[in-house]
Amino acid sequence: MKDEVMKGVGSNVTMLGVVSFLTDVSSEMIFPILPIFLTAILGAGKEVLGLIEGAADSVASLVEIFSGYWSDRTGKRKDLVVLGYGTSSLVKAGIALSTAWWHVLIMRSLERVGKGIRTSPRDAIIAASSEKGARGKAFGFHRMMDTLGAIIGPLLAYGIFAFAGSAEPGYRTIFLTALIPAFLAVLVILFFVKEPSRPQEKQEKKPSFWESLKQLPQEYKSFLKVSLLFSLSYFSFAFFIVRASDLGVTPESVVLLYVLYNIVYAAASIPVGMLSDSIGRKKVIAGAFVLYALVCIGFALASDWIHFAFLFAVYGIFVAADESVNKAYITDISQEGKRGMALGAYNTAIGAAYLPASVIAGAVWASFGAPAAFALAAAVASVSAFAFFIYLK
Repeated sequence: MKDEVMKGVGSNVTMLGVVSFLTDVSSEMIFPILPIFLTAILGAGKEVLGLIEGAADSVASLVEIFSGYWSDRTGKRKDLVVLGYGTSSLVKAGIALSTAWWHVLIMRSLERVGKGIRTSPRDAIIAASSEKGARGKAFGFHRMMDTLGAIIGPLLAYGIFAFAGSAEPGYRTIFLTALIPAFLAVLVILFFVKEPSRPQEKQEKKPSFWESLKQLPQEYKSFLKVSLLFSLSYFSFAFFIVRASDLGVTPESVVLLYVLYNIVYAAASIPVGMLSDSIGRKKVIAGAFVLYALVCIGFALASDWIHFAFLFAVYGIFVAADESVNKAYITDISQEGKRGMALGAYNTAIGAAYLPASVIAGAVWASFGAPAAFALAAAVASVSAFAFFIYLK
């Protein structure tokens, strides 16, 4: 049964899934408690939190397109994956040793640089290591493993807090312990992930960065336009948490909702990917846009814990589709030698759109209330689903 489920998926995909699992165990031990460490232990203000997270996300988005292009140009995707994961692992040691908020700013930004370096070439390896008819499954498996790490990491941190206490030594114990899975992930890449063989290409001058960008297929460019429109509705996950909290869900219950979201996200990743292999990526992507619109309407109308539990679970299904099927579709419509650029440009563009999406949502929420912000997001997502059919019919 296991062999049948993973049919068409190469060993590289399995090993990169293990890498992402270990990395997310490490990251999710650190980053959910990092805001509290900054404010309660290092004395940083709320404005500093926004600065650190905003800088980190911007840096990651900027790096991804260049990393993807360079992996296409050199053909050495594994080297960039090792560099990216290795950078993030080393920087986490710096976070463990930080004694001032600006130390964390530098280290958090460099950690995101590592993510930006590795993401596009890693996804290109996943595509090259799986059959075309199984790429949805391959990316779904990778997202499932990543999300399992996001479940285990916070639970380990909780256990360390219970043992070492929640004072400063407890935080630093968690940060140092998180280095173990981070460096294990790098070792798995070095010894078990292989550089995929590439088809023979004519010996000709490699295109420049801008030429490579222009050479991406028209179908890809149309998809990117629609994805950018949709991303204007796709604001920070924090807004969903704040909405639940504002309507009386306790902090402890919010943690349970976050775990529920990750469990559903992990469980849905492979089935959603396989569904896209079976019925086609476009139908699943359009359905995901509509599902997100319905989730936003639900958050505008929800009033109790049961409603929010259902909505967080459905949101996990949406994210499973958005994170895996979109990447599988991009690799389907782009050539092997240009997949790094295609994935990198997508990640950079979508990442850049998240900031205005959150700013707009926050401004509408402050001026007209939470239901208006969620209703606007639902409207933009619905228009995006319609535009998807028009552009890609």
